[in-house]
Amino acid sequence: MAGIVAGLLACAPMARAQSLPRVVSLNVCTDQLLLLLAGPGQIVGVTPLARDCWNAVLCEQARNVPILRPTAENVVASHPDIVLGETYTAAVAIQAAREWGARVVVLPPAQALADIPGQIMTVANAIGAGARGRALAGDFARRLASLSADPGPADPTAAIYAANGFVTRAGSLPDDVLTHAGLRNYATVMDRQGTARFSMEILIAHPPDLLVLDRSGQGTSLAQFMLDHPALKQAFAGPHHLDLPARLWLCGLPQTLDSVAMLRAARDRLGTIR
Repeated sequence: MAGIVAGLLACAPMARAQSLPRVVSLNVCTDQLLLLLAGPGQIVGVTPLARDCWNAVLCEQARNVPILRPTAENVVASHPDIVLGETYTAAVAIQAAREWGARVVVLPPAQALADIPGQIMTVANAIGAGARGRALAGDFARRLASLSADPGPADPTAAIYAANGFVTRAGSLPDDVLTHAGLRNYATVMDRQGTARFSMEILIAHPPDLLVLDRSGQGTSLAQFMLDHPALKQAFAGPHHLDLPARLWLCGLPQTLDSVAMLRAARDRLGTIR
Protein backbone atom coordinates (compact mmCIF):
# COMPACT_ATOMS: atom_id res chain seq x y z
CA MET A 1 0.00 0.00 0.00
CA ALA A 2 2.70 2.51 1.00
CA GLY A 3 4.58 1.83 -2.23
CA ILE A 4 1.48 2.41 -4.38
CA VAL A 5 0.68 5.65 -2.65
CA ALA A 6 4.28 6.87 -2.72
CA GLY A 7 4.54 6.22 -6.45
CA LEU A 8 1.33 8.06 -7.21
CA LEU A 9 2.23 10.93 -4.93
CA ALA A 10 5.28 11.58 -7.07
CA CYS A 11 2.96 12.33 -9.98
CA ALA A 12 0.73 14.72 -8.05
CA PRO A 13 0.73 18.46 -8.73
CA MET A 14 2.34 20.58 -6.01
CA ALA A 15 -0.71 22.80 -5.61
CA ARG A 16 -4.12 23.57 -7.08
CA ALA A 17 -5.81 26.90 -7.06
CA GLN A 18 -9.56 26.41 -6.87
CA SER A 19 -12.56 27.75 -5.03
CA LEU A 20 -14.24 24.44 -4.21
CA PRO A 21 -12.64 21.15 -3.19
CA ARG A 22 -12.50 18.22 -5.58
CA VAL A 23 -14.52 15.32 -4.19
CA VAL A 24 -14.55 11.55 -4.66
CA SER A 25 -17.26 9.29 -3.23
CA LEU A 26 -16.64 5.59 -2.48
CA ASN A 27 -20.15 4.48 -1.46
CA VAL A 28 -23.55 4.57 -3.15
CA CYS A 29 -25.06 6.51 -0.25
CA THR A 30 -22.38 9.20 -0.18
CA ASP A 31 -22.57 9.23 -3.99
CA GLN A 32 -26.13 10.46 -3.79
CA LEU A 33 -25.54 13.00 -1.04
CA LEU A 34 -22.71 14.37 -3.15
CA LEU A 35 -24.92 14.54 -6.25
CA LEU A 36 -27.49 16.51 -4.25
CA LEU A 37 -25.00 18.99 -2.84
CA ALA A 38 -21.96 19.45 -5.10
CA GLY A 39 -21.32 22.44 -7.31
CA PRO A 40 -20.51 22.25 -11.04
CA GLY A 41 -17.27 20.43 -11.76
CA GLN A 42 -16.70 19.55 -8.12
CA ILE A 43 -17.31 15.79 -8.43
CA VAL A 44 -14.19 13.86 -9.42
CA GLY A 45 -15.94 10.50 -9.28
CA VAL A 46 -18.78 8.43 -7.86
CA THR A 47 -19.09 4.64 -7.72
CA PRO A 48 -20.59 2.54 -10.55
CA LEU A 49 -23.59 1.76 -8.31
CA ALA A 50 -24.61 5.42 -8.55
CA ARG A 51 -25.87 4.67 -12.07
CA ASP A 52 -27.76 1.53 -11.04
CA CYS A 53 -31.41 2.54 -10.86
CA TRP A 54 -32.27 -0.46 -8.66
CA ASN A 55 -29.99 0.92 -5.93
CA ALA A 56 -29.81 4.66 -6.50
CA VAL A 57 -32.65 7.17 -6.76
CA LEU A 58 -30.33 9.67 -8.48
CA CYS A 59 -29.12 7.21 -11.12
CA GLU A 60 -29.98 9.47 -14.05
CA GLN A 61 -28.18 12.45 -12.51
CA ALA A 62 -25.12 10.24 -11.98
CA ARG A 63 -24.77 9.78 -15.74
CA ASN A 64 -23.52 13.37 -15.93
CA VAL A 65 -20.50 12.87 -13.65
CA PRO A 66 -17.40 10.63 -13.84
CA ILE A 67 -17.50 7.05 -12.58
CA LEU A 68 -14.60 5.89 -10.41
CA ARG A 69 -14.19 2.36 -9.11
CA PRO A 70 -13.35 2.57 -5.39
CA THR A 71 -9.78 1.26 -5.44
CA ALA A 72 -6.72 2.77 -3.76
CA GLU A 73 -5.00 3.35 -7.11
CA ASN A 74 -8.01 5.12 -8.63
CA VAL A 75 -8.57 7.33 -5.61
CA VAL A 76 -4.99 8.55 -5.33
CA ALA A 77 -4.60 9.00 -9.10
CA SER A 78 -7.69 11.25 -9.16
CA HIS A 79 -6.02 13.76 -6.77
CA PRO A 80 -9.07 14.49 -4.59
CA ASP A 81 -9.19 17.07 -1.83
CA ILE A 82 -12.03 15.24 -0.05
CA VAL A 83 -13.01 11.57 -0.06
CA LEU A 84 -16.45 10.50 1.14
CA GLY A 85 -17.22 6.98 2.33
CA GLU A 86 -19.36 4.94 4.65
CA THR A 87 -18.39 2.74 7.57
CA TYR A 88 -17.17 -0.74 6.53
CA THR A 89 -16.81 0.10 2.83
CA ALA A 90 -13.71 0.56 0.67
CA ALA A 91 -11.36 0.44 3.67
CA VAL A 92 -8.20 0.13 1.56
CA ALA A 93 -9.16 3.05 -0.66
CA ILE A 94 -9.99 5.18 2.37
CA GLN A 95 -6.61 4.41 3.94
CA ALA A 96 -4.89 5.32 0.67
CA ALA A 97 -6.77 8.63 0.60
CA ARG A 98 -5.57 9.42 4.11
CA GLU A 99 -1.97 8.63 3.16
CA TRP A 100 -2.33 10.82 0.08
CA GLY A 101 -3.38 13.68 2.33
CA ALA A 102 -7.00 14.05 1.34
CA ARG A 103 -9.60 14.87 3.95
CA VAL A 104 -11.65 11.71 4.56
CA VAL A 105 -15.27 11.93 5.73
CA VAL A 106 -16.81 8.59 6.77
CA LEU A 107 -20.53 8.40 7.53
CA PRO A 108 -22.21 5.61 9.51
CA PRO A 109 -25.28 4.04 7.87
CA ALA A 110 -28.43 6.01 8.64
CA GLN A 111 -30.51 4.01 11.11
CA ALA A 112 -33.35 6.49 11.56
CA LEU A 113 -34.96 9.34 9.67
CA ALA A 114 -33.63 11.71 12.32
CA ASP A 115 -30.07 10.85 11.20
CA ILE A 116 -30.58 12.19 7.68
CA PRO A 117 -30.42 15.99 8.23
CA GLY A 118 -27.16 15.59 10.17
CA GLN A 119 -25.62 13.51 7.40
CA ILE A 120 -26.70 16.06 4.81
CA MET A 121 -24.99 18.78 6.80
CA THR A 122 -21.83 16.73 7.39
CA VAL A 123 -21.31 16.35 3.65
CA ALA A 124 -22.46 19.89 2.87
CA ASN A 125 -20.05 21.49 5.33
CA ALA A 126 -17.18 19.29 4.15
CA ILE A 127 -17.53 20.24 0.48
CA GLY A 128 -18.34 23.92 0.98
CA ALA A 129 -22.09 23.68 0.32
CA GLY A 130 -23.43 24.79 3.69
CA ALA A 131 -26.26 26.92 2.33
CA ARG A 132 -27.49 24.17 0.05
CA GLY A 133 -27.25 21.68 2.90
CA ARG A 134 -29.26 23.86 5.27
CA ALA A 135 -31.99 24.26 2.66
CA LEU A 136 -32.20 20.50 2.04
CA ALA A 137 -32.13 19.65 5.74
CA GLY A 138 -34.83 22.21 6.47
CA ASP A 139 -37.06 20.94 3.67
CA PHE A 140 -36.57 17.39 4.95
CA ALA A 141 -37.58 18.29 8.51
CA ARG A 142 -40.71 20.11 7.35
CA ARG A 143 -41.82 17.28 5.07
CA LEU A 144 -41.13 14.65 7.74
CA ALA A 145 -43.29 16.56 10.22
CA SER A 146 -46.13 16.73 7.70
CA LEU A 147 -45.95 13.00 6.90
CA SER A 148 -45.41 11.42 10.31
CA ALA A 149 -48.22 9.62 12.08
CA ASP A 150 -48.46 9.14 15.83
CA PRO A 151 -47.95 5.41 16.51
CA GLY A 152 -50.65 3.59 18.42
CA PRO A 153 -51.13 0.07 19.80
CA ALA A 154 -53.84 -0.71 17.24
CA ASP A 155 -51.84 0.36 14.21
CA PRO A 156 -51.71 -2.15 11.34
CA THR A 157 -48.74 -4.49 11.06
CA ALA A 158 -46.47 -4.46 8.02
CA ALA A 159 -43.86 -7.02 7.00
CA ILE A 160 -41.06 -5.75 4.79
CA TYR A 161 -40.26 -8.86 2.78
CA ALA A 162 -37.09 -9.10 0.70
CA ALA A 163 -35.36 -11.75 -1.41
CA ASN A 164 -34.82 -15.09 0.34
CA GLY A 165 -37.53 -14.27 2.86
CA PHE A 166 -35.57 -11.73 4.87
CA VAL A 167 -37.62 -9.28 6.92
CA THR A 168 -36.58 -5.89 8.26
CA ARG A 169 -35.36 -5.87 11.83
CA ALA A 170 -36.01 -3.33 14.55
CA GLY A 171 -33.54 -0.47 14.81
CA SER A 172 -33.06 -0.08 11.05
CA LEU A 173 -33.96 2.80 8.73
CA PRO A 174 -36.90 0.92 7.11
CA ASP A 175 -38.18 0.05 10.60
CA ASP A 176 -38.18 3.75 11.50
CA VAL A 177 -39.95 4.54 8.22
CA LEU A 178 -42.73 2.12 9.20
CA THR A 179 -43.11 3.81 12.57
CA HIS A 180 -43.42 7.27 11.02
CA ALA A 181 -45.99 5.91 8.57
CA GLY A 182 -48.13 4.62 11.46
CA LEU A 183 -47.33 0.93 10.98
CA ARG A 184 -45.94 -1.71 13.32
CA ASN A 185 -43.05 -3.87 12.19
CA TYR A 186 -44.24 -7.46 11.81
CA ALA A 187 -40.81 -8.81 12.81
CA THR A 188 -41.06 -6.98 16.13
CA VAL A 189 -44.64 -8.10 16.72
CA MET A 190 -43.54 -11.69 16.03
CA ASP A 191 -40.64 -11.20 18.48
CA ARG A 192 -37.87 -11.76 15.95
CA GLN A 193 -34.61 -10.04 16.93
CA GLY A 194 -31.74 -9.21 14.59
CA THR A 195 -31.65 -10.59 11.06
CA ALA A 196 -34.68 -12.80 10.49
CA ARG A 197 -36.26 -14.86 7.75
CA PHE A 198 -39.87 -15.91 7.40
CA SER A 199 -41.12 -18.63 5.14
CA MET A 200 -44.10 -17.92 2.94
CA GLU A 201 -46.01 -20.50 4.96
CA ILE A 202 -45.54 -18.49 8.17
CA LEU A 203 -46.54 -15.25 6.48
CA ILE A 204 -49.69 -16.81 5.11
CA ALA A 205 -50.59 -18.63 8.34
CA HIS A 206 -49.95 -15.55 10.51
CA PRO A 207 -50.45 -12.68 8.05
CA PRO A 208 -49.48 -9.08 8.65
CA ASP A 209 -52.02 -6.48 7.57
CA LEU A 210 -49.66 -5.26 4.85
CA LEU A 211 -46.97 -7.12 2.91
CA VAL A 212 -44.32 -4.71 1.63
CA LEU A 213 -42.17 -6.27 -1.09
CA ASP A 214 -38.70 -4.76 -0.86
CA ARG A 215 -37.47 -5.08 -4.44
CA SER A 216 -33.76 -4.61 -5.07
CA GLY A 217 -33.52 -6.25 -8.48
CA GLN A 218 -35.39 -7.44 -11.54
CA GLY A 219 -36.35 -10.81 -10.10
CA THR A 220 -34.13 -12.98 -12.28
CA SER A 221 -32.90 -15.12 -9.36
CA LEU A 222 -34.83 -17.71 -7.36
CA ALA A 223 -34.36 -15.51 -4.29
CA GLN A 224 -36.14 -12.63 -6.04
CA PHE A 225 -38.67 -14.82 -7.81
CA MET A 226 -40.22 -15.91 -4.52
CA LEU A 227 -41.55 -12.36 -4.07
CA ASP A 228 -43.89 -13.03 -7.00
CA HIS A 229 -45.03 -16.47 -5.86
CA PRO A 230 -48.73 -17.03 -6.66
CA ALA A 231 -49.45 -18.03 -3.05
CA LEU A 232 -48.26 -14.65 -1.80
CA LYS A 233 -50.22 -12.82 -4.47
CA GLN A 234 -53.38 -14.63 -3.47
CA ALA A 235 -52.87 -14.19 0.29
CA PHE A 236 -51.96 -10.50 0.07
CA ALA A 237 -54.19 -9.11 -2.63
CA GLY A 238 -55.44 -5.58 -3.16
CA PRO A 239 -54.64 -3.14 -0.32
CA HIS A 240 -52.74 -5.80 1.63
CA HIS A 241 -49.82 -5.62 -0.80
CA LEU A 242 -47.33 -2.87 -1.68
CA ASP A 243 -44.29 -2.92 -3.95
CA LEU A 244 -41.69 -0.50 -2.63
CA PRO A 245 -38.33 0.02 -4.38
CA ALA A 246 -35.41 -0.77 -2.05
CA ARG A 247 -33.52 2.27 -3.35
CA LEU A 248 -35.85 4.56 -1.41
CA TRP A 249 -34.49 3.41 1.94
CA LEU A 250 -31.19 1.77 1.08
CA CYS A 251 -29.63 5.14 1.96
CA GLY A 252 -30.74 7.99 4.16
CA LEU A 253 -31.75 10.70 1.68
CA PRO A 254 -34.47 13.32 1.27
CA GLN A 255 -36.12 10.86 -1.14
CA THR A 256 -36.48 8.35 1.72
CA LEU A 257 -39.54 10.36 2.71
CA ASP A 258 -41.20 9.11 -0.49
CA SER A 259 -41.31 5.69 1.18
CA VAL A 260 -43.08 7.21 4.20
CA ALA A 261 -45.64 8.79 1.87
CA MET A 262 -46.22 5.50 0.02
CA LEU A 263 -46.67 3.59 3.27
CA ARG A 264 -49.00 6.22 4.74
CA ALA A 265 -51.17 5.91 1.63
CA ALA A 266 -51.13 2.11 1.94
CA ARG A 267 -52.12 2.39 5.62
CA ASP A 268 -55.01 4.66 4.68
CA ARG A 269 -56.22 2.13 2.10
CA LEU A 270 -56.20 -0.56 4.79
CA GLY A 271 -58.40 1.67 6.93
CA THR A 272 -61.14 1.65 4.31
CA ILE A 273 -61.60 -2.13 4.63
CA ARG A 274 -61.13 -2.63 8.38
